[in-house]
Amino acid sequence: MSQAEFSRPLYEKYDVAGPRYTSYPTAPHFSGDYGPDDHAMAARNSNGDPLPRALSLYAHIPFCQSLCYYCACTKIVTRHQEKAEVYLHYLLREIAIQGALFDPDRELRQLHLGGGTPTYLDDRQLWRLMQGITGAFRPAAVDDREFSVEIDPRAVGPETMSVLGELGFNRMSLGVQDFDPLVQSAINRTQPAEQVLDVIEQGRAAGMKSLSLDLIYGLPYQSVASFERTLAQVLSIRPERLSIYNYAHLPQRVKAQRMIARHTLPDPAEKLAILEHSFNRLTEAGYLGIGMDHFALPDSDLARAMDNGTLQRNFQGYSTHGDCDLIGTGMSAISMIDNHYSQNAAWLRGYYRALDAGQLPVVRGHRPDFDDILRRVVIEQLMCRTWLDFDDLDRRFDIDFHQYFARELAALAPLEADGLLQREPGGIRICPRGRLLLRNIAMVFDRYLHQQPAPVLYSRTV
Repeated sequence: MSQAEFSRPLYEKYDVAGPRYTSYPTAPHFSGDYGPDDHAMAARNSNGDPLPRALSLYAHIPFCQSLCYYCACTKIVTRHQEKAEVYLHYLLREIAIQGALFDPDRELRQLHLGGGTPTYLDDRQLWRLMQGITGAFRPAAVDDREFSVEIDPRAVGPETMSVLGELGFNRMSLGVQDFDPLVQSAINRTQPAEQVLDVIEQGRAAGMKSLSLDLIYGLPYQSVASFERTLAQVLSIRPERLSIYNYAHLPQRVKAQRMIARHTLPDPAEKLAILEHSFNRLTEAGYLGIGMDHFALPDSDLARAMDNGTLQRNFQGYSTHGDCDLIGTGMSAISMIDNHYSQNAAWLRGYYRALDAGQLPVVRGHRPDFDDILRRVVIEQLMCRTWLDFDDLDRRFDIDFHQYFARELAALAPLEADGLLQREPGGIRICPRGRLLLRNIAMVFDRYLHQQPAPVLYSRTV
């Protein structure tokens, strides 16, 4: 697999707002006329497939001890630990209802605890959660499963990492964001590097075979020089996976971001220089660019999936288990089953009220039509592959790609002229300089972008 290329002029040109395509259509286009019965029907239909898919379960733990000013996730900031006990009671109830919808021979191949802060739960609560999950679903064999958990180094007890290892977790993801103390203070997330390293060592000793670290560029007081110090520390850790996300400053939508003064943010030129330096530094260190914002070591499963064409993209980002039906549990979680999307209530009262009535807390979703499914496959392949095969899509969907997407193919001409892609008789090849601008390429095939009645606030593509 050839390496991606960074082109500052192209990044400046294509720095526009756009979806991240963890789904298609994206969540702003879900409808409120989709409910629990629709979700159950999708599950029954998926059970009836000749070769039912394995299952992936996401459990959302929304609580945090303190507010990170940059964060746009669905979360509840509280120090009232008893709220987690109430939430766990309802989450286990939902997991049991969800488990009953799926045939018992469908194995749970992937599990992800996300947040918020999953380790807001204490060790005893984590045990109860896993007992509920393994009681409702049949876990795959140890060598075939990917059980991952997001870790906040500030919310880890002395035995937490060993407990997670005993519970079967083999992957951990830590939010570093930046090691610089000034940056950490400005975003209200102070975690010394020593604290992060200690948690990583505990996790590796507990059997966590894969480590993923998250960094963010564009935060207050960042510069190329300051971020280089963070990169140097990260490279000394040498995680199997690494994500570098663009900070989207949207204080009009994310209230917490109003605590960040705009004048402290790096200007667009410095922000782009940080990204360019990070890309060069990581590639020199042997990392491969995966999709638009992920990096991985060449021998990692993520890099192998990119190379052999099995890489997928879903609500957890890039995944090697995209062939699963995804079951989202917890407040605001999103499922994708039988090509249908369903989303839970994003507020506790609505989430609890539905489960008290014995119903799943699904409040919105999307029933795909033929065009949705076709475009989802096209966009996912553009986001995850280096080659879009027209003949394969013609066979799968009984279409003539050139005729069906005549407008889109014409719209690709400027991107092709800039060297982002190359149109060939049999398909579209993503060029090295287009690998970091995949969102811009995928947007050409998004019909909802061209018909939405009101503007949607998306992050910048760069």
